Amino acid sequence: MTNAEKIPLLDLSAEIDELWTEVNAAIQAVLRSGHFIGGPEVAKIEAGIARYLGVKHAVALNSGTDALVIGLRALGIKKGDEVITTPFSFFATAEAVSLLEAVPVFVDIDPDTYNIDPKLVEKAVTKRTKALIPVHLFGYPAAMDALTAIAKRHDLAVLEDVAQALGSTFGGKKLAAIGDAGALSFFPSKNLGAYGDGGMLVTDSDGVAETARILRSHGSKVKYENETVGYNSRLDALQAAVLNVKLPRLDTWLRGRARVAARYDDAFGNTPGLKAPLAGKPGEHTYYSYTVRVLGGKRDQVRAKLTAAGIETMLYYPTPLHKLPVYKDLGLALPHAEKAATEVLSLPIWPQMSESTQDRVIAAIRSAL
Repeated sequence: MTNAEKIPLLDLSAEIDELWTEVNAAIQAVLRSGHFIGGPEVAKIEAGIARYLGVKHAVALNSGTDALVIGLRALGIKKGDEVITTPFSFFATAEAVSLLEAVPVFVDIDPDTYNIDPKLVEKAVTKRTKALIPVHLFGYPAAMDALTAIAKRHDLAVLEDVAQALGSTFGGKKLAAIGDAGALSFFPSKNLGAYGDGGMLVTDSDGVAETARILRSHGSKVKYENETVGYNSRLDALQAAVLNVKLPRLDTWLRGRARVAARYDDAFGNTPGLKAPLAGKPGEHTYYSYTVRVLGGKRDQVRAKLTAAGIETMLYYPTPLHKLPVYKDLGLALPHAEKAATEVLSLPIWPQMSESTQDRVIAAIRSAL
């Protein structure tokens, strides 16, 4: 089998071809400007994301992880505070809590959405609980109505982890604009990806935004006048320039992802041994990944057959956070997250995916089951 016959999990080649001339011009303009950290391109993407999400402030940072860390600090999270979150997410969600010497409190997921189960959240609230981090996994929104109601009752800050869901909506409102703040990632594979690392914190709060701006620049508003211990967490202008080229195309690309997902749904809706993801209302689910459940203990077997057929897949996530070595001493049993970790399988998806390529994936899945 040649490399040309293989199907990757994500193929950026069509996007890069489409953007080649415009991205090159944008990069050259940055090189000639001399503004490599900060400057007009960074200001432009901050303004563009703020408009897109309908929030007052967007603070560009160097990664989605830093958006979580700085977001928590800006929301007042301190050592010993408890932060409720999901065990079924990338490590950075909990890592950000632990980096502040706060305590991640893991609550099991809804097995249908893979997001934190709001019915279990309130039971986990204690006097030490100060914040909630809902993760909108795979592009599907967490139950923000129930979660924000719980947060209001208990005076909890809500930091949305929107790394996989930029552009998704809940109740007609963009994710990241519902909680007190939202953390975005511009990792290259995301719905809006840079060609390197990048992140952003968004909020309607003047105070949270001001604190985040101070923290991203070594804890200072004015150079050499440091007010607190902060970070070196600034989005570089080259990545901002790439994002400025891409942002106007984001909704078109999200419609492309939805088109591919709908064909998968049609193909897998009644397939024995396979459970397709919840589709959601139009615009809710942006399909950062198209993740199915392979039932009957056959997930790894099916994945091996797809690999042999030249089709790349991904396991998000093979070990729930509470079972990782760093957190295993918590001794938690969260059965829905643990079950999902043995069954989920993410299939190839990207906005420009051709029907013929997708049909190969569909045929290979059916053959492998």
